[in-house]
Amino acid sequence: MPAQAAFEGCLALFPQRHVPQLPQGFAQATRPLCFDGFAILYSATSKTPVYAVERLNRRDFEGAAKHQRGRNPFYEEARLPRAERATLQDYRTALPDGQRMDRGHVVPAGDMTQAQGFAQSFSLANMVPQVPAANQGPWNRIEQDTRRYVRRARGDVYVVTGPVFGPQPARLGPGRVWVPEAMFKLVYDASTNRAWAHWLPNSAGAHVQPPITYEALTHRIGLRLLQGEPDD
Repeated sequence: MPAQAAFEGCLALFPQRHVPQLPQGFAQATRPLCFDGFAILYSATSKTPVYAVERLNRRDFEGAAKHQRGRNPFYEEARLPRAERATLQDYRTALPDGQRMDRGHVVPAGDMTQAQGFAQSFSLANMVPQVPAANQGPWNRIEQDTRRYVRRARGDVYVVTGPVFGPQPARLGPGRVWVPEAMFKLVYDASTNRAWAHWLPNSAGAHVQPPITYEALTHRIGLRLLQGEPDD
């Protein structure tokens, strides 16, 4: 199925309505998933997103109600075949070295201004195993800084987020969910044609670094997420 057709129901969430083409062999058994306010290209191999995309605008945050998560809002994604899903049991399990992992949002719940999108952001299809110190510290700061930028921007800001895996990733739980070695977040301001990216290792000692250019991100992940050349 052509990439554009796969996301027909949520194509407006993508910058320039352009769905990135995956290089041959980049990811196997991918599944497009449209949610209210975000879209995910899901990998049945890693049982995580390949990437997730959002379109944010300061108008969405103006007067938006604050949503409270329920007691256990995380849920398994029923639209995926059972054998391809990450499960709650996977994230309850420690790695062989005893390390516990967070259910790390790829699309943050804090970006979702509508109740339906907020609830859907707790789908395990939107999670990656993250080291708690990285998830709750520097990665949370990057998410908050991105929202602060959106609240100042003149128009639509597109955010593309995803995991980066090493050649032999650790596997979590009975479903063997891949553990990323790093996370990236690309921010593209459509009103100024400017783009930059955040990169954060998935490690306890990680800290926020200065943003990198779009071209540097493309070189690191081997995937062109935008159509055309933004200003860095």
